[in-house]
Amino acid sequence: MNRAGQGREAFLFGIDFEMERGFFLAKPLAQQTVLFEIGNVGNMPQLPEKIPSYHFKAFPEAYHIYQQRFETVINGLKRGDSYLTNLTIRTPVSSSLSLQEIFLHARAPYKLFLPGKFVCFSPECFVQMEAGKVVTFPMKGTIDARLPNARQVILNDRKETAEHNTIVDLLRNDLSRIASQVKVNRFRYIDKLLTHKGPILQVSSEIEGVLPDDYMEQLGTLFFRLLPAGSVSGAPKPATIALIRRAEKAPRGFYSGIGGYFDGKRLESFVLIRFIEQDESGLYFRSGGGITAQSDCRKEYDEAIQKIYLPF
Repeated sequence: MNRAGQGREAFLFGIDFEMERGFFLAKPLAQQTVLFEIGNVGNMPQLPEKIPSYHFKAFPEAYHIYQQRFETVINGLKRGDSYLTNLTIRTPVSSSLSLQEIFLHARAPYKLFLPGKFVCFSPECFVQMEAGKVVTFPMKGTIDARLPNARQVILNDRKETAEHNTIVDLLRNDLSRIASQVKVNRFRYIDKLLTHKGPILQVSSEIEGVLPDDYMEQLGTLFFRLLPAGSVSGAPKPATIALIRRAEKAPRGFYSGIGGYFDGKRLESFVLIRFIEQDESGLYFRSGGGITAQSDCRKEYDEAIQKIYLPF
């Protein structure tokens, strides 16, 4: 990433949550193996005219199993190990659509497909670096848009407010590690997302900082100082990641890692959420949410299940 930044050369990249694996593709628009679409840029093949008829079904873990993970996190919160922890689950799913077909038809700002590995249709930007500035958009707070007064309910929810405040504070601190003049431009604005189960609302904020003059020459070095993404780990990071490992009991891999594209001038990156992975035993949808001391186990379980969707 540093060398490509110095040479202003385009690349596509991905980094797993544990920062143990990744990929780097130079001149990504010239290949058709790893497919991506980030904003209006990508190498996606011609889109079929319509979505074929399909089935998609999830088989979530039983509530009592999730409850055990939740209690591990709550006990850690009570000990003071963390004050916000992102807890995730791995849900078996079945679908008549292939991962590539899901990629082709998905409607999302950020899409990535690694054959035989995963498809991601993420709504969440991680950071943008361009013209000497870095911007991030932490996303915390989800609700069914069809509920009465959904916008007011999510904005007035004390737990969701506390969670969002924590993430904004964490991301302000993270940006301050690589940038100066860090400020919050927009606080708790709402985006509407479409899913095959109906629309949902998600709450985001916008934080900006000024990068050093030579940031292009150290693009990768600066970027890695921000990892892992605070919105899918928690705060404080080191102790929270240890708590995540105790609760989830398995590495996340590329799920909740970071993907991105550099066009020679602008680096656009995103969080690898809304994520279906494939292994020898089948397909698995990864989802989760932030846990605080005020969290209700049933609500958190329901939110994790609500996030299992296809964005058609």
